[in-house]
Amino acid sequence: MRIDLHAHSTASDGTDSPAGLVAAAAKAGLDVVAITDHDTTAGWAPAAEALPPGLSLVPGAELSTISVDPVTGRHVSVHLLAYLFDPESPALVAEQTRLRSERRWRLRVMAERMAADGLPVDPDEIMSLLPEDGSAGRPHLAQALVRAGVVASVNEAFGSYLGNGSGYFVARQDTLVEDAIDMIADAGGVTVIAHPFAYTRGATITVDVLAGLAAHGLTGVEVDHPNHDEETRVRLHGLAGELGLVRTGSSDYHGTNKTIDLGDETTDPLALEELVARSTGYEVVTR
Repeated sequence: MRIDLHAHSTASDGTDSPAGLVAAAAKAGLDVVAITDHDTTAGWAPAAEALPPGLSLVPGAELSTISVDPVTGRHVSVHLLAYLFDPESPALVAEQTRLRSERRWRLRVMAERMAADGLPVDPDEIMSLLPEDGSAGRPHLAQALVRAGVVASVNEAFGSYLGNGSGYFVARQDTLVEDAIDMIADAGGVTVIAHPFAYTRGATITVDVLAGLAAHGLTGVEVDHPNHDEETRVRLHGLAGELGLVRTGSSDYHGTNKTIDLGDETTDPLALEELVARSTGYEVVTR
């Protein structure tokens, strides 16, 4: 059984529609795929409606959170995968709505800064292309730079204009990761920290912080990820065992916004069984 538990659609910053995502998953030979768009569940229904026979869908989301190291006070961005939670949980709906609004504000400010510097981007056009209930992200601005011929790829856009050290970068006010874990648990869901030691992406949490999150109720950790080298995977595998965390593996698929394909990294079926067994908010969708 081939299971990929981290994939994005046009409901956030992927390039496949939710229906296109499940079609691509079936074509890639997957048995199970999770839809985990940033701070939104807007893709759940259209993905479920288009689900091909033989493919199961795990409804989820990737939440924008922040960790504050209790020793150093250092703030680190944490991507928290949440699965099988009640999408109508009032606290969660309110927080996801706030985060989507924050993401749209951030995207417009960054686009306006670029336009003011003479880059050929139209902030109004960029915002008009966003899905109504979808989640905005820097890849939307990267795509605009590609369309304008400023850069040749999304990766080049991030390297030249959209990285955290860029003059165009605007920070967000993300949810405290402990609060997000609590909200998902209250909504009957489970949580897995995404690519926790992906050092090439920027600052990462420490082992002590990961242990603290496990004690707080974190369910699992994404061990096998394209941004984890073999040494990191071995280290995380051992830590997960010590901390009682479920180990997952996922591609973090974004369509053509990244070079990773669905199924490039996968999750053990027993790990998925454990996640499902611990959740009560929503069910895996099957045809």
